[in-house]
Amino acid sequence: MDVSDHTLVPEHNLIEEEDLDEVLAEYDIDRTDLPKIKRTDPALPDEAEVGDVIEVVRDSRTTDRAIVYRLVIE
Repeated sequence: MDVSDHTLVPEHNLIEEEDLDEVLAEYDIDRTDLPKIKRTDPALPDEAEVGDVIEVVRDSRTTDRAIVYRLVIE
């Protein structure tokens, strides 16, 4: 079974480097300051590699959707 198709698993997208630069500048942080997610997490896209940043889009009661970022680690 592909867990990424389950209704309770939020959307996980690989973020492009140009978009990532904007996010890091907005929050005034480095890539390594982001929360981490293991490469073995079954919700990750297949093309995600160590060092990539994933955008996780969750449903939210207060803001309709919440976007968080995770750094892929070994």
